Amino acid sequence: MIRFIQRIVAGLMLMLPAAVLVPGVVAADAVAIDRIVAVVNDDIITLGELDEEIDMIKQQMRQRGGGTPPEAALRKQVLERLVINRLQLQLAASTGIRVDDDALNRAIGRIAEQNKLSLAEFRDTLEKDGFNFASFRENIREEITITRLRQRQVDSRITVTEQEVNRLLADKASQGRADDEYRVAHILIGVPEAASPEQIQVAKQKAQRVLDDLNGGADFRETAIAVSDGAQALEGGDLGWRSPAQLPSLFAPLVVKMKKGELSDLIRSPSGFHIIKLADYRGGKQHMVTQTQARHILIKTNELISDDDASIRLEQLRQRIEKGADFAELARANSDDKGSAASGGDLGWVSPGEMVSAFERAMSELQPGEISKPFRSEFGWHIVQVQQRREQDNTEQFNRSQAFEAIRNRKVEEEYQTWLRRLRDEAYVEYRLENTAS
Repeated sequence: MIRFIQRIVAGLMLMLPAAVLVPGVVAADAVAIDRIVAVVNDDIITLGELDEEIDMIKQQMRQRGGGTPPEAALRKQVLERLVINRLQLQLAASTGIRVDDDALNRAIGRIAEQNKLSLAEFRDTLEKDGFNFASFRENIREEITITRLRQRQVDSRITVTEQEVNRLLADKASQGRADDEYRVAHILIGVPEAASPEQIQVAKQKAQRVLDDLNGGADFRETAIAVSDGAQALEGGDLGWRSPAQLPSLFAPLVVKMKKGELSDLIRSPSGFHIIKLADYRGGKQHMVTQTQARHILIKTNELISDDDASIRLEQLRQRIEKGADFAELARANSDDKGSAASGGDLGWVSPGEMVSAFERAMSELQPGEISKPFRSEFGWHIVQVQQRREQDNTEQFNRSQAFEAIRNRKVEEEYQTWLRRLRDEAYVEYRLENTAS
């Protein structure tokens, strides 16, 4: 709402004569606070929005223990991020993507749960750390909206074949680096689509100056924040820990041959000139998981069966089992999970992450032989019995799953960056922060 009001106020300012806008000092201050710093198609970004976003970024940087970059560099990067986000939100709105309050509340509830806090405790923690909860809510709404847009425009079009997975696993095996991980930092000096030879040359010269500065001892993180056009610029160019398959395909052949701390030469791509640094490296390990053999009975709620009805019915079944009734027979007769009911409620051996969080949490609290109290998940009401547990070498399955996700994530990331660049190039964006236009 605050941003909406700011945009309305700023829009009205465009329509008023200067004499009306600055009759005195107070009015002049108001214009300074709410002046427009960018026009994005038919929308605007105000100085108030930019300052609010910069304050939040600075808070995050201080919490991570790093210093803040020069103010001018930070303002440029944050404004560009706001422009990109605004373009995506505009497209989401025009294509009917909405995040209602119920979906937003559920998302924030999950975030609080992941931090082992109640919603009230989570809100208090945010406010103690200096974050405005109302602004936080709207930021989460925007993040969900952009994620849904990306899923529709990019993710849904990505496919990964079994042949690609097999080829990647074979390549990794031949390299002897099946589980190695690399932490890579990245700087991009971008060029627009259909750039002229002069634009390409200017970008190359700038990239070479940046590389020379880095080789001369300049801090990579600070440099990335100041000059990079990459999506992770505000994170100092940090791409995080990735296996070779998760690295952008342009970088992977170079990274696996680099030494820790080494800088690459300039790398040319359609999006510009890249510089990468191998910040760290670690080898992989055998992947062991604790599997649980369990069985359950599910009662679904509907117009005739309320939550209370389902819970009471399951409690009665649980007491019958405790007194000697056969779990499998009761599951076959009562469970609404027809897939497992036929086998007496048996779920087989379950690995971590295969079940929804409510079910996995209830199951993890049980000892072998124990039966849970009735609990609710998104599928309905359950009771679950843990039969036994075992440690299982899941390395082959894990590597295959990781390879699939790595290929898919790499394709999504590359296509997403291309899509964003196209979205940006096709938009009308006018910067007014430093009287520059694009």
